[in-house]
Amino acid sequence: MPSLRAVRSFVAAAKYQNFTRAAEALCVTQAAISRQIRELEASLGVSLFKRAGRAVELTEAGTILYDAAYLSFVNIAQAAQRIKNSDKRKQELIICCSPAFSAFWLSSRLPGFFADHPKIDVNIVTTNNFLQMEPGVHPDIFINKVSDPREGYHSIPLFYDLIYPVCSPLFLKQNPDIVTLDGLLNTTLLNLSPYGRSQIAEHVDWEVWLASQGVSMDVNNSDGRRHVFNANDYNMLIQMVLNHQGVSLGWNQLVKPMIEQGWLVRVGEFETDYREKLHYLTYSESKRDNPAFRSFRDWFLDVIQAEETWVGK
Repeated sequence: MPSLRAVRSFVAAAKYQNFTRAAEALCVTQAAISRQIRELEASLGVSLFKRAGRAVELTEAGTILYDAAYLSFVNIAQAAQRIKNSDKRKQELIICCSPAFSAFWLSSRLPGFFADHPKIDVNIVTTNNFLQMEPGVHPDIFINKVSDPREGYHSIPLFYDLIYPVCSPLFLKQNPDIVTLDGLLNTTLLNLSPYGRSQIAEHVDWEVWLASQGVSMDVNNSDGRRHVFNANDYNMLIQMVLNHQGVSLGWNQLVKPMIEQGWLVRVGEFETDYREKLHYLTYSESKRDNPAFRSFRDWFLDVIQAEETWVGK
């Protein structure tokens, strides 16, 4: 590693393209800046600047070093600021959930919480890997399908999965036969694959859902009218549904607002409720008496109770 003091002098000189201004910014002499940069160049065996009078320009090697060093200093500064502020932000919550829940549930409802609690900051962390968080990430709340995923957390059961087919109004108009199971088996099915989702929940795809309706995906498709598109990103599948590209399974708590707004429609009268597949609000025991947490918990439960989805109502 080169000298961090020399790198700091180099970054200042590169930022201002002037040794004198760099020296003023760091409260040192210009001679000190020049000496540090000479030592750095000698250590690396390359020239970092092209000098033209009082101005300097970065060489190709200098540009490579500046891009890396500047970003590193920014990251260090931001981390230091977070550490210094950690004791001041008593009204902050870190909430971890899946990307789909964040996009289709929280994003449309959180404005109501912010309006009632303007002094509470909420940070959302999305992941499909709930059991192996990144270093330094310690959520106060998990919204997932794992009860008490780690020591020191407690879970409140929220709602179970109610799943039914959905498509766009235009796709249904163009494919009226899909309101029957036979029709579904002969259309484009947008399928949620299990890859990378093992830590979210037991997996429900078209094959599992159709089996719950007494139908097998193995029925004859010799005419090739059925097409199955697989993706492990539910956000992508819903976007394809909105673009009239097929039928997807809809998790009620996620797609209900889009149905109410007329963007999606239910396909047929079929549905399956998986009462054993509960979602939980899992919170750190250390937050039990925290005012910000209690405000969020009460708001969250009020919302799902008003929507008649809470199993605890």
